[in-house]
Amino acid sequence: MTGKVFLIGAGPGDPDLLTLRALRMLKDADVVVYDRLVSDEIMALCPDQAELIAVGKCPKNHLVTQDRINEILHEQAMMGRKVARLKGGDPMIFGRGSEEAAYLIERGIEVVYAPGITAAQGASCSTGVPLTHRGLATSVQYVTGHRQAGKTLDLDWKRLADPDTTVVIYMGVSNIGKIAVGLMTEGLSSSTPVMAVSRATSPEETRMVSTIGRVAQDARDSGLEAPTLFIIGKVVSLYAENPHDLAVEAVSANG
Repeated sequence: MTGKVFLIGAGPGDPDLLTLRALRMLKDADVVVYDRLVSDEIMALCPDQAELIAVGKCPKNHLVTQDRINEILHEQAMMGRKVARLKGGDPMIFGRGSEEAAYLIERGIEVVYAPGITAAQGASCSTGVPLTHRGLATSVQYVTGHRQAGKTLDLDWKRLADPDTTVVIYMGVSNIGKIAVGLMTEGLSSSTPVMAVSRATSPEETRMVSTIGRVAQDARDSGLEAPTLFIIGKVVSLYAENPHDLAVEAVSANG
């Protein structure tokens, strides 16, 4: 019999944010194919008898290509196994989940989805910075700040530079300088506040607050590492209502 693939969002890291549906699928799996960003605490929830297959990617270091990941999922399902494809965040938001699903469905493999809390939502809740707020932001845009090697970061800068929109940049550490220049070129004020959140919702979470005019230098000075996302917009000013100064700082999630 042909097996099936559970496409599971593991959320941003905190195991308490895993959905009941995701946990149920994970517990029912014969094999777990997991990404690098899935937390150790969530991996500890995998069934003892399940085979674990690591397919994580690091920036500029893809030990397992996407094509090979697709093949692994297909091969495991063809063995009649229930395959948990475990991805950080939500698999349908910058997670290539739809690519993997399309590959499997074309080959007759059943795919069942479990959405996850994406990193932007996790960071918003852990920091208290909303993604929308009456009078400050009427919309939010999720953008990837990363492109495949050799490809230009061709974002729609004019659309993103709307001062009434919150922009969340995923995978943007290496290109945050280009992103800042692109936004300011289209009229976004250099004083627009920015918050960078690394490892959101985990015990290792760190935060850095800056402005769009200084964020590139501040990110370098702070040594931010992936996974980090940037929240850009007036909503970040609300972080000043916490017992912190609206200035460049790096603090622990419990600090």
